[in-house]
Amino acid sequence: MITNIKPTHSIEIKELLRFADRKIRSERGSYLFQEGMLAEELYIIISGKVQISKITSDGRELSLRICGENDICGELTLFTDNPRYLLSARILEEGEIVAIKKDVIESEIFQNSKLAFEFMKWMSDHFRKTQTKFRDLVLNGKRGALFSTLIRMSNSYGIHKENEILIDLPLTNQELANFCGTSRESTNRILSELKKDKKISIKKGKISILDLQYLKDEIGCENCPAVYCSIE
Repeated sequence: MITNIKPTHSIEIKELLRFADRKIRSERGSYLFQEGMLAEELYIIISGKVQISKITSDGRELSLRICGENDICGELTLFTDNPRYLLSARILEEGEIVAIKKDVIESEIFQNSKLAFEFMKWMSDHFRKTQTKFRDLVLNGKRGALFSTLIRMSNSYGIHKENEILIDLPLTNQELANFCGTSRESTNRILSELKKDKKISIKKGKISILDLQYLKDEIGCENCPAVYCSIE
């Protein structure tokens, strides 16, 4: 049994940490799992960051969310026969991750009604986040998709300063483009326009939003709760 693990606060899964059978020291750029691999484990992020993404039919990467401390990934394989991972999990920031056998979690959910209820709520929140993200990507075009992504990142990783919101998450323009479902060239062009118009600034690979309301107005933002309008 793995001990000295910081318990999660997002859902009541801290009891499951008792069943973790191995600890992983993740390295940036490596994969925790990849789409199509046989799925036998779920993972809880103790530290570091993991990007969850889907490879499209034409070979492009669409990033769906970033998992951080106390998050779970690999959950879509629960209660399925001969499961395989539907998405890929790439390490963005090194840290520690624990693995729990899928059948162990399934058994515990069946026996623990409180855990089952909390897990269902957690899954529902993630589905809602994914739905709103796809809505923004489909309805708002490339420019709106980037604006939506910046708004979501400001909710998840924003540090509010005097006249700006610093997105404290270093990403390359290609990684940012992956979240928007666009090319790196399109993302570069739109970022340059926003920078020229003084809507954002970019320093040392990190973006600061100077006019959040402009981004919201451009996509007809509905001001959803930050719990749903996030990149996590």
